[in-house]
Amino acid sequence: MFFRDVIGQDATKKRLIQSVREERISHAQLFAGPEGSGKLALALAYAQYVSCLDKQAGDSCGQCSSCKKYAKLIHPDLHFVFPVVKTPKFKEPVSDNFLAEWRKLVLEKAYFNLEDWFNFIGVENAQGLIYAHESEEIIRKLNLKSFEGEYKVMIIWMPEKMHVACSNKLLKMIEEPPVKTLFLLVTESEEEIISTIRSRCQLIKIPGIQAEPMKAAIEQLPGVAGKDVDNLVHLSRGNYRQAINLLDLNESTRYNLDRFKELMRFSYGRKFMELFEWINNVSGIGRERQKIFLQYAMGLIRENFIFNLKNPELVFMHEEEQAFSSRFSPFINERNIIPISEELEKAYQHIAMNGNPRIIFTDMSLKIVKLIRK
Repeated sequence: MFFRDVIGQDATKKRLIQSVREERISHAQLFAGPEGSGKLALALAYAQYVSCLDKQAGDSCGQCSSCKKYAKLIHPDLHFVFPVVKTPKFKEPVSDNFLAEWRKLVLEKAYFNLEDWFNFIGVENAQGLIYAHESEEIIRKLNLKSFEGEYKVMIIWMPEKMHVACSNKLLKMIEEPPVKTLFLLVTESEEEIISTIRSRCQLIKIPGIQAEPMKAAIEQLPGVAGKDVDNLVHLSRGNYRQAINLLDLNESTRYNLDRFKELMRFSYGRKFMELFEWINNVSGIGRERQKIFLQYAMGLIRENFIFNLKNPELVFMHEEEQAFSSRFSPFINERNIIPISEELEKAYQHIAMNGNPRIIFTDMSLKIVKLIRK
């Protein structure tokens, strides 16, 4: 990954390059920013630049042995940690068990989220974690001498998914790191990482992608002909992954929109037989997808409330979402926006805590039945 492959983020790129050229490389850095901002891409480009044997003024050379191995993510001093799941094959999974799939996904598209990763490895009914026993692998790898480069690089993606026992052992490594070790933590929720780790990392704040580079990147995508690119830039809100999805609603977004429509229609019409069938269906899709649906529903409820303000610049909905909202939005008002949002948030929290999905969705749905007519 080269810096030139990262969309926008010029100020951050310049700062990272300067830190290497001035030999001010902090041993632990936290790349924090919203989904689709290019955090992982930046971390990879930075790691490649640190390890490059013939650094150029603004990027890696791409020709040295280190860069060629980074191009395939097979450099022996580059290590990855990311959320994984238990399977019949892996009872105590670690990242290396899924390393081939990880490399393939990162090389195909570096702007992905947790949902994309779990879909890629075929996860249906499990919540991914960085398990406690991953810490043993981290310690083992980083206590080895560098094979080829000056630095050993450990990229930890989504450290907020790390088990507390693993976090505590990682903290010890960050406090007393082996010589020439570079930790790059890539997060969307820095506040969920234990404070002792956060306080020992140099924070690299990464904003959403700026409008001009986003537009230039979207214009290069297949299928963009005939699309309103300026509107796609507006709707993506600095999220390149979202921009790709908005070109043609992906399967996940379409599923979530359809389920949201059904929930609201059945609730308003008090169609309890259909509502209980809806509960049965959603209760069986797996916790990660349930959480994603609830996040989507919370966002769309807010958008419907804002839609009533008749100010299009404040609305961030795809045309299919707007088509539904043009009829539905009057039912989301100042009397029920907060309690409906609270019910969705509570359901999300209970699903995340491994509560019974059928009970959680039944309780949430019956409360929405009461609130939707307020």
